[in-house]
Amino acid sequence: MIENLIDLEEVSTDKLETIIKLAGEIKNDPDKYKESCRGKILATLFYEPSTRTQMSFQAAMMRLGGNTIGFDNPMNSSVAKGESLKDTVKIISGYADIIAMRHPAEGAARAASMFSDAPIINAGDGGHLHPTQTLTDIVTLYNEVGRLDHLKIGLCGDLKNGRTVHSLIKTMSHFEGNEFILVSTPDLEVPGYIKSILKASGCRYSELYNLNEAMPVLDVLYMTRIQRERFSSEEEYKRQSGIYVLDTKKLSLGKGSLKVLHPLPRVDEITSDVDKDPRAVYFKQAVYGMYARMALIYLMLNKPVEKKAQRHITENRVHKCDNPSCITRREPYLPNAFKNSGDMLTCLYCDNRMLI
Repeated sequence: MIENLIDLEEVSTDKLETIIKLAGEIKNDPDKYKESCRGKILATLFYEPSTRTQMSFQAAMMRLGGNTIGFDNPMNSSVAKGESLKDTVKIISGYADIIAMRHPAEGAARAASMFSDAPIINAGDGGHLHPTQTLTDIVTLYNEVGRLDHLKIGLCGDLKNGRTVHSLIKTMSHFEGNEFILVSTPDLEVPGYIKSILKASGCRYSELYNLNEAMPVLDVLYMTRIQRERFSSEEEYKRQSGIYVLDTKKLSLGKGSLKVLHPLPRVDEITSDVDKDPRAVYFKQAVYGMYARMALIYLMLNKPVEKKAQRHITENRVHKCDNPSCITRREPYLPNAFKNSGDMLTCLYCDNRMLI
C-alpha cells in the first residue's frame, strides 16, 4: 500500500480515496477494526510540542488494538546527549513496527526514512509539510462538503510557515476545478515553490490582503495561526499577529454552505463566538483526524507493499542547501542532494529552491 508517508505528493489519488473511504468505514463501525493491529507497536518521536497530532496518533493505534512508545520531549531522550537523528531512528525502528515523527527541521522525515527499518510517517517537519493533517483536512471536506473538487478554497494567516497550508494546497491542486484564494500579509505569503506547483497544475489562484473581500465567494475557509515559533524575534511576531481575525461579523459575509476549518491550536485568529456557528467544523475536524490516522496505520501495517529498493542519494559535493531550517544543516553526515530543473536546484529534503 504505502511504504512511508513523507509527502502526500507521493500518494496516488486512488490510494488517497482508499484512505478516505476506510476512515469513513472505521468511523461508522469501529468495533470491526478494534483488534486489527493487535501486537503492533507505534513509536511517536516528537521533537516538537504537540497535542492533537501526537494524541490522535496514540489514540488511533490504541483503538486499533496496538500499543505505543516514544517521547514528546527530546530532552528526555538520548537526543539531549547529542544522539543523531540517524542513530535514534535506527534504534527505535528495531523496537517499533511503525514510526510517526515530528521534527523542527525541514526534510527530517525524508532523512529518517533513509535509515529506518520501519515505515516512517511524517507528523510535521518544520514549516515544510504535514501530510497527516492534510489527510485530516480532506477526510473532513469529503464528509462535511461532500466533494473534493470544484471548490473555492480560502487560506488565511501564516501561509509562509504553515506546513498544513503547503500540504493542503499541493494535494487539493490535483482535484479538478479547485481554486485557491490566498489571504496573508506580503511577509507571510506562500513560498515560491508552492506557487510553482499551482501554476504547473493549472489551478487558478489569487492573493489578497483583505479577508472580508474573499469571504462571499468561498466554499471553504482554512484559517491558520501566526506561528510564533517560526519567527526570529518576538517583535517580528507581534508585527504579524492579530491582523486576521475571523469573528461573527466577518462570518456573516460568507455563504450558508461555507465550511470553516483550522488545523489548531488557535490563538486569537478565530473568536470563541464563532464556535457556535454550524459552519465552524474545526473541532469535528480534529476527530476526523483520528479516523484518518487509523485508516493510514491500518493500511500501512496490514496491506502488503511492494518493497522499494533502498533509496540511494548521490551526494552533491558542489552545492549545499541554503535553507537554514533544512535537516542537512543539523545533521552534517547527510548527503547534500538536489533535483536539477534548468537553472534551479531543488533540495530533495526540504524542497528549497536555489539558483545554480
